[in-house]
Amino acid sequence: MPRFSVIVPAYKVQAYLHECLESVLGQSFLDLELIAVDDCSPDACGAIIDEFADRDPRVLAVHLPENVGLGLARNAALERATGDYLIFLDSDDTLTPGALRAVADRIEETGDPDVLVYDYARTYWSGEVARNQASAQLTEEGPAPFRLEERPGLLRLLMVVWNKAYRREFVERTGLRFPPGYYEDTPWTYPALMSAGTIATLDRVCVHYRQRRHGSILGTSSRKHFDVFEQHDRVFAHVAAHPELDRWRPALFLRMVEHFATVFVKRGRLPRSARAEFLRKARAYHRRYRVPGASAAPRSRLRHVLVGLGAHRSYRLLSFLSRIRRRTVRLAAALRRAVRGAALQLHYRVQLRLPLRADHAVFSSHGGRGHGCNPGALESAFRSFAPHIRTSWIAHPEHRHTVPDRTRPLSPGTAGYWTALARSKYLINNVDFDRRLVKRPGQIMIQTQHGTPLKRMGLDLQDRPAAARGTDFAELLRGADKWDYCLSGNRHSTLVWERVFPSSYTTLEYGLPRNDVFQHATSADVDRLRASLGIPAGTVAVLYAPTFRDYRHARPAALDLERVLRRLGPRFVVLARAHPADGAPLAGTTDGRVIDVSGHPNVESLCLASDALVTDYSSLMFDYAVLDRPIVVLVDDWEAYEAARGTYFDPRAFPPGAVARGEDELIDVFATGVWRDARAERLRAAFRERFCPYDDGRAAERVVRHVVLGESAGLPPFVPFAERRPVPSAEAALARVPGSERPLGSVPAPGAAVPLSETR
Repeated sequence: MPRFSVIVPAYKVQAYLHECLESVLGQSFLDLELIAVDDCSPDACGAIIDEFADRDPRVLAVHLPENVGLGLARNAALERATGDYLIFLDSDDTLTPGALRAVADRIEETGDPDVLVYDYARTYWSGEVARNQASAQLTEEGPAPFRLEERPGLLRLLMVVWNKAYRREFVERTGLRFPPGYYEDTPWTYPALMSAGTIATLDRVCVHYRQRRHGSILGTSSRKHFDVFEQHDRVFAHVAAHPELDRWRPALFLRMVEHFATVFVKRGRLPRSARAEFLRKARAYHRRYRVPGASAAPRSRLRHVLVGLGAHRSYRLLSFLSRIRRRTVRLAAALRRAVRGAALQLHYRVQLRLPLRADHAVFSSHGGRGHGCNPGALESAFRSFAPHIRTSWIAHPEHRHTVPDRTRPLSPGTAGYWTALARSKYLINNVDFDRRLVKRPGQIMIQTQHGTPLKRMGLDLQDRPAAARGTDFAELLRGADKWDYCLSGNRHSTLVWERVFPSSYTTLEYGLPRNDVFQHATSADVDRLRASLGIPAGTVAVLYAPTFRDYRHARPAALDLERVLRRLGPRFVVLARAHPADGAPLAGTTDGRVIDVSGHPNVESLCLASDALVTDYSSLMFDYAVLDRPIVVLVDDWEAYEAARGTYFDPRAFPPGAVARGEDELIDVFATGVWRDARAERLRAAFRERFCPYDDGRAAERVVRHVVLGESAGLPPFVPFAERRPVPSAEAALARVPGSERPLGSVPAPGAAVPLSETR
C-alpha cells in the first residue's frame, strides 16, 4: 500500500500534462501511486498518460468512455486509490520539488491527521510567481493536530481540493464524493474540514497553481457559472444531514456570499446578459441561508449588502465609482512623486554649485542592498587608513541595520542622498550610481566590480539578447566614462574589464578587497559564525550558491537537496543561498540540515562558515578559492548556459576542483571523497595561482593608500602563496586533531534502490 495516491484528471490540457506528471514522478519521495484519468479528452492527453504508464509502474492510466467533468473523473480515481493519503492535482498545475517529502514528514510529525493543509503559489505565463496571500493561516505554531473550531481562519483559504492531503480512511468513512459541475470543490472541501477530527498545516508552497492566459474553466464566460448556487445548496444540505455541524452555518453563509460576489465581479465569467439574473438569484440565496447575527468583516460589508439587495445597477455604479477612486488615488500618488522628484532634482542642482567636501566619501553596494562586498571592505579600510575621511553608506531602510555605527546611513532618493552625491569627493560602488549623477571636476569615482568575470559582461552581451534583456549599451558606456578607477583581482579581470567597459579609467590590479577577511579571520570567528547559523558541531557544511539563469524567466529548478543529504548521511548539512535575482529560497525543508541563507547580508561570512562550495557559473568560486577550501562545480546545463549567456572559459576544462554533470554525479563526488582528494587540491592550486595572485589580505589597504593617500609607490608588497595563511575550515581544523575525524559512512550509489524506510 503506497503512502500517497496522487489523482490527476485530464481534459484538453495536452500542453501542460507532461510537466504535471513529471512533477509527481520526479519527487524525491518515491512511495506513491499516480492515478491519471483521461476524461475522454479529444487531444493527446490519453496518449501522454499511456506513455507515462508504460515507463513507470507507479502510474495507473484510467480512460473514461465519455467526458464526465472534473469531479466525476476524480471519483473514478477514488474507486481505484489504495494509498494512505489522497492528493489531488489539477493537470495544468505542478508539485514543487520536495513537496511530497515535506508533506510526508509533516503528516508523521502530527500523528496522521485526517486532513493536512499546505500552501500554493500562483505561476503566471510571464514567469512571475506569487505566493498565496492568506498563507499566514498556515502557521505551524501552536498545537497540532487540531480541529477546525480551534483554527477557523482556515476557512479564509481558497476552498479547493488540491491544497490538502486527505487520509483515505477518513474520506471513505465520511462518504466524501465529488458532484458534477464547475465548482465541484466547494461541497467537498467544506464538509472535509468541518468533519475532520484532526487537521494539521504545512507552511510550505507545495503546488504551483498555473494562471493560464486562455482556456481555463473559471476564465471562460458562460452561464455554467450559475453552478455555484447548486454547489452551496449541497454544502448546506450536508450540514442539515449532520446536526453537529450546525454551528458552522454563520461562517458558511458569509463564505457563500463572498463566493457569489467573487463570481459576479470577476471579469469574463458571466455573460453580460446574465449578470442581473445572477445577482437576483444571489439575493434569493442570501435570504434562504441568512443566519441572524452573522456579520461580515468591515471591508466586505458593502458587498454583502449589495448581494442581499440584489441591486445590479447599484453594484455596477459602486464598482464604477470604486474604480474611479482607485485611479484618482493612483494619479494623486504619481503627482506627489513627480513633485517630490522635481524638488529633489532642484535641490541637487543647487548642491552641485557648492564646494566639494574633500573629507567625505559615499559608498553603495548592489543598488542599496546593504553594507558589504568590495565597497564594504573599502569603507572599513577608509576608516582604518584614512580616518580623516567621513564615510556615508547608501542603503534602503530594510538594510540600514548593516551599516556600521561610525558610518552615516543614507536612504536612496532623499535630500541627504543627493547632497552626498553632489558634494562628496569619493564615490565608491560595485554597480553604477543613479544615471542622473553629474560627475564633477575633482570627484573621484571607484568602480569596485563584484567579482571575477566568468560569465560574459558589458559590451560582450551585445550579441546575447537573452542576457542583455534590453540593456542600454550607450548608457552603460556613459557610466564607465565616470569611473576614475576600476578594481581588478587578476590579469584575466583586467583584460575583460578594459575591453567590455572601454574608457579612460585606471585599473588597479591589487586584488579584491572583500576577500581580505579570508586572511584575517580566525578559527574563533569561524566557530562563532557557524554557531550563529545553526550549523551542528562536527558536521560538514556545504555552501550551495548557484547563479541566476538569463535564459529563464522563472528561477531554475534547484537541486533536490533533501535527496542529496539523505544519500550522504547525517554528517552533511547544506547552506542554501539563492541568487538575489531569483528572489526565492532554494529549499523548503525544516529538518535543520538545509539552512536557507538567501537573506544573509554577508556572503563572505557564509564562505568562512562552510567547509566546501558547490556552485555552477557564479563568480563566488574565484573568491572561495582564496580560502583554499574544496570547490565542486555543477555544470548540469552547461550547453544552455553557454548558448544564452556565454563564458570567458570553460569551467569544465579549467575547474577549481571536482566537476559534476548532474545531481547523481554530485552525490558521488562527495560520497567517494573526490571533492577533497589530491587531484581536487591540484586543480584548486592551479586555479588559485591564475585567479587569486593578489588576494593576500591587503587589497583594500593598497587601494586607500593609492587613491586617498597618494602613495602610488611603496605599496605593501604582495605576499607569496606559500606564506599566506587563510583561516582553515571547521572540518579541516577538526581533521588536524588526532582521532577526531569521523567516517563519512556508507553512502548508497546514486542508481541504487532506496530503502523503504526512506519514504515513510
